[in-house]
Amino acid sequence: MTYRPSDGGTPAGSADAAASSRRSFLRVTGAAGIGAAAFAAGAGEAFAAPGADQPGDEQSGAADERGVAAGRPGGTRPPVRTGTGLDRLPHPLVVGHRGAPGYRPEHTLGSYDLALQLGADVIEPDLVPTKDGHLVVRHENNIAETTDVADHKEFADRRTTRTIDGAAQTGWFTEDFTLAELRTLRAKERLPQQRQRNTLYDGRWAVPTFREVADFARKRSRELGRDVWVYPETKHPSYFRSIGLPLEERLADELRRTGLAGRNGRAILQSFEPSSLQRLAKLVDNPKVFLLGGPTSQPYDFVLAGDKRTVADLVKPEGLRWISSFAHGIGPTTTLIAPVDATGKLLAPTTLVQDAHAAGLLLHPYTVRNENAFLPLDYRRGTDPNAYGDAIGWAKYLYELGVDGFFTDQTDTSVLARQDFWAAKGVH
Repeated sequence: MTYRPSDGGTPAGSADAAASSRRSFLRVTGAAGIGAAAFAAGAGEAFAAPGADQPGDEQSGAADERGVAAGRPGGTRPPVRTGTGLDRLPHPLVVGHRGAPGYRPEHTLGSYDLALQLGADVIEPDLVPTKDGHLVVRHENNIAETTDVADHKEFADRRTTRTIDGAAQTGWFTEDFTLAELRTLRAKERLPQQRQRNTLYDGRWAVPTFREVADFARKRSRELGRDVWVYPETKHPSYFRSIGLPLEERLADELRRTGLAGRNGRAILQSFEPSSLQRLAKLVDNPKVFLLGGPTSQPYDFVLAGDKRTVADLVKPEGLRWISSFAHGIGPTTTLIAPVDATGKLLAPTTLVQDAHAAGLLLHPYTVRNENAFLPLDYRRGTDPNAYGDAIGWAKYLYELGVDGFFTDQTDTSVLARQDFWAAKGVH
């Protein structure tokens, strides 16, 4: 998903030492105060000693798709039951958007590990293909901003301009690299001006494949003693199909190989293009979520097909009923639920939460972030756009509106907000 500033088993005998270790770890992350508070507020079971930076070497397909825990999840009672493994997860969900990119370069194993240590239920990888057909995890296929490719003279002639979903982009693109070539690159912070502290970790992690992230999630599930889900997104699926690198068949194959396929598989599938989800539905029976941009935008497969409907049409009751024919939920931008005026001040909420639930759809909006630049005016603190505002208050507001979870860049603040929300509801 894209940034939109206006969218808004530790042994009992070593508990004290473990808590001290966790606090030390959080200080290193730059999240010490918030993370320690989340631990004190009751999220301790979500924190664990850091795992290995690399995925385990166990056989990929050996995981039981039902996961580690099959008991009733904690939290509030979901207004919608999907009949899938989603119903076993805590409600509302905390989704580590690209991991924990508020503290680490996005879409790295370091970012995903930190998100889980801070309490995320689910981690989100965006998927793009390599020239030789491997699925790798990057926000975009243009890797100019998220890797050190520009420093590699051997790839200077790969810089080019491509038209992706109708927009010209210049840079280096994953579809022009083999996996072996991408292995020579290192990830870096995508927003260095806004998140300067994250640049400390530039060059530390490689670009992971989806299989590595899936194996990593399974390994951390065992270590944490709780299910860790993944939430893969097919990026630009019509474009990649047009150049002979379709995503859906590759993703379905990887889900089967890693034991994540099926109605109870620990993977939620998402896309901004409904045709991608419809194709996936014919291949695997995992829960699916349709992502929605701003009200005047259109899914790009609609543009290609000449379908004139916009997101504003799709969030009407009849549009939601249509979405429910192929998806279990929607992932709207937060402004479709909590709109703002031209100054960024909140307006009255829309009826999207109630309408979606009436159509049998979950809502996982995006993206909750700590920085003022991404918060409604009501929750900003001071005038520095890079300073933190009242992100906990903003997250609680969304929970109170009835969302079923959301994507977040700073997991710890959303975990704290959920603890407050649960406490107000008398649940845990």
